[in-house]
Amino acid sequence: MTWTLEALTGQTETHLISFEGLKLHPEIKTDFIALKNAAKQAGFTLGIASGFRSFERQKMIWNNKFLGLRPLLDDQGNTLNPHLLNEEEKIKAILRWSALPGASRHHWGTDLDVYAINHLPPKTELQLEPWEYLTGHQATFFQWLKKNSPANGFYFPYEKDLGGVAFEPWHISHKNATAPLLKQLTPETLRKVISCEVQGQKWILNKMDWIYDRYIANVSKG
Repeated sequence: MTWTLEALTGQTETHLISFEGLKLHPEIKTDFIALKNAAKQAGFTLGIASGFRSFERQKMIWNNKFLGLRPLLDDQGNTLNPHLLNEEEKIKAILRWSALPGASRHHWGTDLDVYAINHLPPKTELQLEPWEYLTGHQATFFQWLKKNSPANGFYFPYEKDLGGVAFEPWHISHKNATAPLLKQLTPETLRKVISCEVQGQKWILNKMDWIYDRYIANVSKG
């Protein structure tokens, strides 16, 4: 099935289904329910920190980071001063942790940022930082998720730092549903949706092939 430009880049959600307050790709509902039930049986209340994300939402995140209205992080997760960075440095820093508008896998309704609600300490806000899943309150859930997500159709596209998007142990993706969509999402497709409303537009358009190869297609295979 070939998706429209609008569906592929998060500019519409009419092709998705609604389930428990989420917007999901129709092919992942059964596997998501199975994963959630398996987690419950193992003692984890699976929560969604982020599911479907529209183009407009991704653009707002991108622009706020570029303009210094939202934290900009280095490879180790330390806060950077955007006023000390040139345009190229800012864009590269954003791409390590946030997708280019139109290129987020969250646009597809196939990808979820997950955590165990019942393992989040009282009065603690989830940060979606690696330490939470490696040594912190989400560590046992992450170990369970690594072992059990493949049997339910999910995998970790950012399970390793391949030099593009940083390691994201909270981000799971439905393998079968995303494979054809990634093939459809090309540099030329993205050029069509990057307007002057996206900060850094000129640099992005000039470097789109490089961005695509390093930050979009460069994912773990699962």
